[in-house]
This record gives sequence, structure tokens and C-alpha cells, in this order.
Amino acid sequence: MFALTDAPIDDAAVRRAVETTAAGAVVVFHGTVRDATKGRRVRFLEYEAYPAMAVAQLRALAGAVTAAHGLTGLACVHRVGRLALGETAVVLAVSAPHRGAALAAVDDFIVRLKRDVPIWKKEHFEDGAVWVGSPDDPQGERASAGRRTETNR
Repeated sequence: MFALTDAPIDDAAVRRAVETTAAGAVVVFHGTVRDATKGRRVRFLEYEAYPAMAVAQLRALAGAVTAAHGLTGLACVHRVGRLALGETAVVLAVSAPHRGAALAAVDDFIVRLKRDVPIWKKEHFEDGAVWVGSPDDPQGERASAGRRTETNR
């Protein structure tokens, strides 16, 4: 299961997509909208994506992470559109024979999703808005760390 949606994510469905009797561990990660970034109060977020390419890259990324960590399953659904504080932006479910592989795969997948998948985040603050990864981004240290700035989240 790999999808973009403008509706709340059914996390139970994402989990069910990876459940198998071969899995000794199932990890479900929720990325949520926080209320502040670098001391600036966040009002809401907006996500935009290039849907066909984003879903294709989610699938390709899942294949690479599954192979690298020996997973039995991986599923990811990401929101697009306007999200309020506390809402879930992404749900990732990973299953593996052992917890170490599942936990490592979650971090690996999320880092690579933010770097490589064409989904963009705009943070709306009390005093304006910025696209994450732009020169005005309060999380700008990510851009200076050598990542492709147009897709950082």
C-alpha cells in the first residue's frame, strides 16, 4: 500500500497491509504536525506533491529499504493539502522478523522519503510562511548538510 491522500489516514489499514505470520515485529510510525519550528509558532502545514512520480518513488524506495533490512512488509501513506496542528502527515508501517531491522528501516525510509520523494511542505507561521528547504526555512541546516533542498521536510 503506497498512496497520497487529502483525507485522514487509516493507520489500521496501513498496519494490516504489512502484517504477516513471518513478522516478529511490526512498527507503525506517525509523522504529525508540530506546533513550533526553531522557536516559531506553526499555524498549519500545506503539502504538495507530484502524485504519479511520488507514488512510484515510494514503491521504489520501499523495495530498496525492504531488501536492505530484510523486511517482510512495508506500506506508506502520505497526506497532501492543508493539515492542522496534531494531524498525521504520514503513516509508515514496517514488518520484519526482528525489531532491530524494523526500527532501523523506519528511520532509513523516512530520511530517504524526505530527501528523494517529490512531496513538498510549506510551514505557515504566525508571521508568514516558508517552503521547507528554501533559503527562508528556519530548518535551513538541513539544506546546508548537502541534501536536495526542494524536497526536505
